[in-house]
Amino acid sequence: MLSTLSIRDVVLIDRLDLVLEPGLTALTGETGAGKSILLDALGLALGARADSGLVRQGCPQASVTAEFVPGDAPDLRPALEELGVAPEETLRLRRVLSADGRSRAFVNDVPSGVTSLRRLAEALVEVHGQFDQQALLDQAQHRRLLDAFAGHRDLLATVADAHRARMAARDRLAEAQAAVEKARADEEYLRLGVAELAELAPEPDEEAGLAEERALMSQRTRLLEAVQGALTEVAGDRGAETRIAAAARLIERQGERAGDRFEPVIAALDRSLAELREAAGLLEGLARELGDGGRSLETIEDRIHALRAASRKYGVAASALPDLARDFARRLAALADGGAALERAARDAAAAEAAYRAAAEALAASRRDAAARLDAAVARELPPLKLERARFSTDVAAAPEGDWGPDGMDRVAFTVATNPGSAPGPLARIASGGELSRFMLALKVVLAAADPVGTLVFDEVDSGIGGAVASAVGERLARLAREVQVLVVTHSPQVAALADRQLQVRKEVQGGTTATRIEALDEGARREEIARMLSGSAVTDAARAAADSLMQPAGGGGSGPPPRGRRSR
Repeated sequence: MLSTLSIRDVVLIDRLDLVLEPGLTALTGETGAGKSILLDALGLALGARADSGLVRQGCPQASVTAEFVPGDAPDLRPALEELGVAPEETLRLRRVLSADGRSRAFVNDVPSGVTSLRRLAEALVEVHGQFDQQALLDQAQHRRLLDAFAGHRDLLATVADAHRARMAARDRLAEAQAAVEKARADEEYLRLGVAELAELAPEPDEEAGLAEERALMSQRTRLLEAVQGALTEVAGDRGAETRIAAAARLIERQGERAGDRFEPVIAALDRSLAELREAAGLLEGLARELGDGGRSLETIEDRIHALRAASRKYGVAASALPDLARDFARRLAALADGGAALERAARDAAAAEAAYRAAAEALAASRRDAAARLDAAVARELPPLKLERARFSTDVAAAPEGDWGPDGMDRVAFTVATNPGSAPGPLARIASGGELSRFMLALKVVLAAADPVGTLVFDEVDSGIGGAVASAVGERLARLAREVQVLVVTHSPQVAALADRQLQVRKEVQGGTTATRIEALDEGARREEIARMLSGSAVTDAARAAADSLMQPAGGGGSGPPPRGRRSR
């Protein structure tokens, strides 16, 4: 609900801090006192178009701050997240308008774009009369309001789940179709690739091994000569092994004469012989390897060329050819199973489609039933509001399949025919502003529990009416105020008398300067104001008695607490 409204230097309002309460608040005053200025200022805080003419003459800027207790409005949190504003117990919308026409907007003192401010305000306030922001005039909102009126939360959740499953199944079917089509288009290429790579039989890191082998082969002659020369020096007739063995024999013959002194020498010579024999064995192996040559250099070159040709052909590194061969084989095998996978995906998609249609058709049937109830409820409200010739209709029609979604398969539109025999049309085509406001009032009374907006402002709702019709308007505003906060700008004493509290708007002239003032009226002042509204400038005792009579059904009026059971938003 709107808790405070602070206005600075807007037209005739120099300074105003207005505290508002739940329930029905009536704003009254003589024509030209400034009631429309108050609504213009509120509209500025709610994101309405800025007009430099709103800045009080001689002032550099005007500012308006609307402070709300946000309650549990469901559309509020996403709007705050979009603005990067943390939710708080109090929500402040502020607009500053310079005399040159430039404006700035703030949400909880965080700078905001005017469009974002307006989107946030739409979750908090609806103004009927001077502004065109009524959600009831927005056909995009009609389906949501009908669903809320009907209590479709569970049905909507079922349809939303079925829609998600439907879209997921469609995606899987599209993927399966794309995979089969691509595989079929590539089938000949895959078959040739599988055959060619199978014949080539590439091995992991084969190219690098062949390159190393090729480098070794190119140096084979020199390497063989070095190995053979080393072998001769180690194991030849006059090689190191023969000489070390001879040395060992000489020492061993004299070992008995030397006692233990030769033992370390004999051990060292034995170790040397063992190492030399091991080295000789290794050299013999190298000599055989280099002598045999393994594959020829030409064979190695041909293999490297074949691997690199395949690498260029398939656009992968030679080291990746084994993986590519396996991938080709897998994709080719998938062709055989592709038809079965596609068939499974098609069956799943058909089942998901049928489940979605069944859930959406159940929702559509419930919507049609709810539409009939809504039409009947609105029809009961119209005659007392001097709209007895109007006919309200909630049209539930099938939407094109391209528009089906998580909310079902329907389009919902509120239409009205204002005269017998005339074709129904959108609500916005109602000609009279006062008639439109009363129609909005009838809808709001019926949809009060369904619509999450916590503050309603009505302007000119009593235009062109009086007597019993005005009383009917006041009674419906009072009923509506049990659910939400209602502010009404009214010239009707019948409406004002039924309010929970009353604010008087008047002009004051001080020092040659005119200013608009707003005063909260106690019961005595309310009686005088309502008497003035009944009789004009000259308040008579008869007018006061009539005011007492009007105020009596409301329990004496006053500014006490709202009726029990009223919801806080």
